[in-house]
Amino acid sequence: MKSWVKKLVEQFDMDWGTTPQGKAKEAPILTEDRATLLYILDVYNKHLFEIQNHSVRKVRNKLDTFAKELVQDDPEATEKVLFKLRQFISSYRIDEYTYVQNTFDDFKRIIWDFADHLSEEAHLEESSQGDINQSLEQLREAVEANSIDELRAKSREFISFYLKHQSSKNERRSKRMESIKKNLTTVKKQLMEANQNMRRDHLTGAHNRRSYDEQVKRYIQLNQLDKDPISLVVMDIDHFKKINDSYGHDIGDCILKECVRMLQESFSREEDFLARLGGEEFAVILPGCHVDSAIKIVEDAMNRIRKEVFVQDDMQIRFTISAGIAELSPGEDADHWYKRADEALYESKETGRNKYTIAKDPKMKRVA
Repeated sequence: MKSWVKKLVEQFDMDWGTTPQGKAKEAPILTEDRATLLYILDVYNKHLFEIQNHSVRKVRNKLDTFAKELVQDDPEATEKVLFKLRQFISSYRIDEYTYVQNTFDDFKRIIWDFADHLSEEAHLEESSQGDINQSLEQLREAVEANSIDELRAKSREFISFYLKHQSSKNERRSKRMESIKKNLTTVKKQLMEANQNMRRDHLTGAHNRRSYDEQVKRYIQLNQLDKDPISLVVMDIDHFKKINDSYGHDIGDCILKECVRMLQESFSREEDFLARLGGEEFAVILPGCHVDSAIKIVEDAMNRIRKEVFVQDDMQIRFTISAGIAELSPGEDADHWYKRADEALYESKETGRNKYTIAKDPKMKRVA
């Protein structure tokens, strides 16, 4: 079994049962076709977002179930699983498209309401200008009539009308500017809220994968300018699937939220950027930090989590995290930087979990 397939199977962290002699069974051998399908499910799982009728927790649970069933080498069962998977993906994609379309429609509504308000103001200005033009036309007619009395009367009417118009115009302008200002404030707030909702993980409140992808590119661009050190920490919760299986997904959700809370307390600088990449995986970008500085913060976070005990009914629940740390190298892109940190995380999990590993120097070649 190829190394990438073996790594994919191991990340499921499943109990494969025991042999008649009581020994733990090894993970089944997968074909590359089946492993590729599992990889696609895993990537899809990591990029879910909350939509109506499909909560992230329920979709993730369903995809995990499909993945576990696909791992088992049973051709007849596989055919049934693939049929159910096709049905589910078809239904989910329709709802996902509807959600995205509705979100886009909300953006359009916000802008349209503001544009409609400006249109009303412009119409009022046009109407007012029409009254001015009509009064001027009457004044021209009085001049052409060659009557001093009519000219005097129309002149007084025009001056009175114009002064009243200017006063009213200034008052309308003041109200209009105040109204536009309020509308701009409302639009700005609505757009910011919509933008934040699209960049936050619904469950934990941490930044989501989309926000991470955008932010990491900005940090790399800044690093190219100021050359300050910057480190990336990739982490995940050890044996998280066993926590879900043992205590249920409600407890699993609680653990995710508590994990984010403690990570936020440890990575508490204003410039630190914490994101939930998907499932139980998190990433933290640490500007201004060499690896040595990052290690100290990571150790603090791991110790904080180790000491915490969560009480649910009569149960006491503890958990730990594993981490990989990589300092950005000159000229390194976002994907390669993340890959080095992720490989270091994998090494932490392979060598006992509840620990961190420093990523290998990008100039060093990894021996297969």
